[in-house]
Amino acid sequence: MADAIRLRAVVALSGRFPVLAGADLTVAAGEVVLLRGGNGAGKTSLLRVCAGLLPVARGRAEVLGYDLVADRRPVRRLVGLLGHSGSLYDDLTVAQNVRFWARAAGRGSVDADAALAGLAVSRLSAGQRRRTSLACLVARAPRLWLLDEPHAGLDAGGRTELDTLVVEAAQAGATVLLASHETGRVDELAARTVVVAGGRTEERVLVA
Repeated sequence: MADAIRLRAVVALSGRFPVLAGADLTVAAGEVVLLRGGNGAGKTSLLRVCAGLLPVARGRAEVLGYDLVADRRPVRRLVGLLGHSGSLYDDLTVAQNVRFWARAAGRGSVDADAALAGLAVSRLSAGQRRRTSLACLVARAPRLWLLDEPHAGLDAGGRTELDTLVVEAAQAGATVLLASHETGRVDELAARTVVVAGGRTEERVLVA
C-alpha cells in the first residue's frame, strides 16, 4: 500500500521558533492515525504542514505523492483541514459556504439542504459552525482528512455523525490524520496513535 504521508526530519518555523523540530511520520493510504500531545506540542503545526499551509524549513515531506519542499500548492486541493477556527465566510449562507469549498476543490456545485439555504453563518452557534465546517470538508471529498480536535463544540449526536463520516471516508479509501486530547471514543477510530511532543513524533500506542 502506498504512503499518503511521508515526513522525514521535518523542521517548520513560526517566525524563528521551530514548531516542528525534526518530526517523522509515515501514514499509509486509507489509514486512520491519531495524534496525541499537549498544547503547543506541535500537533496543529504537523497538520498544517501536511495541508501545504506551513512551509517545511528543513527535512523531506511528501503528501499524496507531492513534494512539499519543492511546491506545496498542488496538494491543497486534495486535502481537507478541519481546524479550530474553521474556514467559513460570515457573509455567505451555510449552503453557499458548502458550495464554495466544493468548487474550490474542483468538485463542482453541490446540492445543499434547501432548509439551510438562507441560514447566515454569523448567527450559528459554535457547534453549528463546526458542523458547517465539517459539511464543507465532506463536500470537497478530499483524499486526505486532517482533523484538529474534531469533536470540539459538537453535541453527542454531532460526535456520532463525525465518527461515522470518518469511518466511511476511510472505507472509501481516504486517509485520516486527526489530533485530539480526548480519550475513549476517539481511540476506537484510529488504527494507531502517534505522540507529538516538543515538535517531534513518537509512536507509542497500537490500537487493537
